[in-house]
Amino acid sequence: MVEAEFTTKDAYLSHFSPQTYLEKYYTFGSSPSPENQILMHVLRRLFMTFSSGRVKGDLLIDIGTGPTIYQLLSACESFKEIVATDYTDQNLEELNRWLKKEPGAFDWSPVVKYVCELEGNREKWTEKEERLRQKVKHLLKCDVTQSQPLGPVSLPQADCLLSALCLDAACKDLPTYQQALRNLHSLLKPGGFLVFIDALRSSYYMIGDQRFSSLSLSREAVEDAVVKAGYTIQEFEVIPQSYSKTRADNEGLFYLVGQKFGNSVGLQS
Repeated sequence: MVEAEFTTKDAYLSHFSPQTYLEKYYTFGSSPSPENQILMHVLRRLFMTFSSGRVKGDLLIDIGTGPTIYQLLSACESFKEIVATDYTDQNLEELNRWLKKEPGAFDWSPVVKYVCELEGNREKWTEKEERLRQKVKHLLKCDVTQSQPLGPVSLPQADCLLSALCLDAACKDLPTYQQALRNLHSLLKPGGFLVFIDALRSSYYMIGDQRFSSLSLSREAVEDAVVKAGYTIQEFEVIPQSYSKTRADNEGLFYLVGQKFGNSVGLQS
């Protein structure tokens, strides 16, 4: 992919439509679409990670939340506080609309019900939604390409960093991607966990008729970048399902759980 095609930050602010994105990728209907298959697989993996009792604590920071909440549904049972972050104002506004139960907010109830089923129906789905709303304490601007991704905002180091479908889109080349992972490293406690989900070998994705660039990465490139950023990889699963051909050209996705080294001696930041 030539660098001229890279979708800039300004283009995201101007052209990214959260409503169209949600409608195209997260309408959890009865038809077995690739998008539904991927979402169900990711929800199952997140459930397994957060129900294990190993990945838990006071604070989870979600990097590049976008306008979505699916990735936080199992996590909200394991953390006292969640901080959601994104680069684009319209995504934060869309997220806030759901948190505040405003008219026109996206209906996540089919997804929430699916997660409650995975969790053994241990609560009513409306209670799950309220629990998540209570746990999300801040919505913050985030730019993973900056040395301080959250800007001047001061937060305690997190027990877990979660990032789903963000870094491939935010980084124009491999050095930027590697640096972004290093930039995020400082937000996490030593011994804290990284839960990381993204597309493999994807050069673009579509939202309606808008095309957005993606950094095409192999499994090896991802693993190398994560290890160089100061993490041990504990789980790496390739999800073989790809998005609909009209929506993206990826070859599956990956689901990774890493842990920050107990101390950062020798880490090149």
